[in-house]
Amino acid sequence: MTLYSQYMIRIAYNEIVEVLSSILENRGFTSSRARMSAELFTDANRDGVYSHGLDRFGRFLRYLSAGLVIPDAEPERVWSGGALERWDGHSGPGSLNAHAAMARACELAEANGIGCVALANTNHWMRGGAYGWQAADAGYLGICWTNTMPNLPPWGSDKPLIGNNPLIIAVPRPDGHVVLDMAMSQFSYGALSRYAKEGRELPVPGGYDKNDRLTTDAAAVESTGRPLPIGFWKGSGLSILLDLLAALLSGGRAVCDMPADPDKETGVSQVFIAFSPPDHPGLTDRVVASLEAEGKARYPGKGALAHREESRIHGVAVDEEVWKDIKALLKD
Repeated sequence: MTLYSQYMIRIAYNEIVEVLSSILENRGFTSSRARMSAELFTDANRDGVYSHGLDRFGRFLRYLSAGLVIPDAEPERVWSGGALERWDGHSGPGSLNAHAAMARACELAEANGIGCVALANTNHWMRGGAYGWQAADAGYLGICWTNTMPNLPPWGSDKPLIGNNPLIIAVPRPDGHVVLDMAMSQFSYGALSRYAKEGRELPVPGGYDKNDRLTTDAAAVESTGRPLPIGFWKGSGLSILLDLLAALLSGGRAVCDMPADPDKETGVSQVFIAFSPPDHPGLTDRVVASLEAEGKARYPGKGALAHREESRIHGVAVDEEVWKDIKALLKD
């Protein structure tokens, strides 16, 4: 069964990485940093998260052009309290800052059993799940989250006052990690955009239309800016607390401190936590096996693994129009 839409073409993983790397090097990235950034964008498409992979590359370049992202800026530790550290991202590329923060959290977990890095003054991390997979690949349990610009109405309001604040939880497993990657809105804005572009109905109501009715029309939800919080009031409450924790732990900005403009989303706050896994052999496998015994059951990460295998065999799926626009940038 194909796992991509009619708008997609298949391209070799290394070809995508080389093209993106070249574009980023021309915009001030060192060769090594350009390649890591390119791989993180490509990994998102490889795993089927198109909305936060190459679909976001054009916006990322606009951030660079506007000076919101500084290509050679690297995160710096500004405070240490044992297993907890506070870092300043210095407005560097969000994905590279996040990757460095999770790597440091894993180092702290190796020494202390748990490690936490709170990161302020950073940028959009693109696909948040990448840093859960990173922790799991290194053998650690991982939790991380970010706040965002105000783009989600809190329960009881129709004004976007809170963020969709993605939350990632990862558990390592030799036969395929279990990784949850979810926003506080039922559908991320990237997912809404992808559904709208392809003219597909959302599988469940994703927000409100201009007549205050719940709708499965992604374009209608985009136009009102009123996506539905997961779990209604529960998702709204979780968003608020994730925002508070990220801002308080990092000493950075909260959602209310940021402009409600996608092209000016910068200075976000993030938290990265890693745990050395306890000695409990076979538990994760038993949990997954209990789910897979019922053939239709899904678990976090299962879809990404299926997409990854498809990409390995057939090439990485990329939106044909998006790829055409990216290739044109090689001439700039």
